[in-house]
Amino acid sequence: MTVIWTQNGIVENDPWVSGAAEDPPKLLPLAEALEHAQDNAAFGVVLQPADDVRKLEPFLDRIAIVALTFPVFSDGRGFSQAMLLRQRLGYTGELRAVGTVLLDQVPLMLRTGFDSFEVEHVPTIERLSKNRLPGIDLHYQPAADKAEATPGYSWRRTAILNG
Repeated sequence: MTVIWTQNGIVENDPWVSGAAEDPPKLLPLAEALEHAQDNAAFGVVLQPADDVRKLEPFLDRIAIVALTFPVFSDGRGFSQAMLLRQRLGYTGELRAVGTVLLDQVPLMLRTGFDSFEVEHVPTIERLSKNRLPGIDLHYQPAADKAEATPGYSWRRTAILNG
């Protein structure tokens, strides 16, 4: 069973999931998406960890959704791709995590700008359906999410020198 989860809960009839509609839009691989980008129509793209997100820059205004693939739990390249898309390239469309998405990663994925998650792991689905995310109270680095900033420089560590 695969579900799509956002901070609003489980999404029913997501248009980007196969079988969700009679003729759902397809998430295109990078090479195919670059060819399709010339059509001036909105589309979605799915990127593999080694794909260069900068190739999408001229077309970001027409890309409705970017799905970043996490082939295994220990492959964090999707986090870097998300930060590049959000902070450097200014992508404002939907950013989805697909592949091996586990509960422990979700709060960090939210901080790097992900909006939705394609989840197959049953224990993760159960916790997400109840909106029970693991908590992370303090952060040492800035993020792409819209969390309220705390006073001071939470990402900068300072050394205390004894005179």
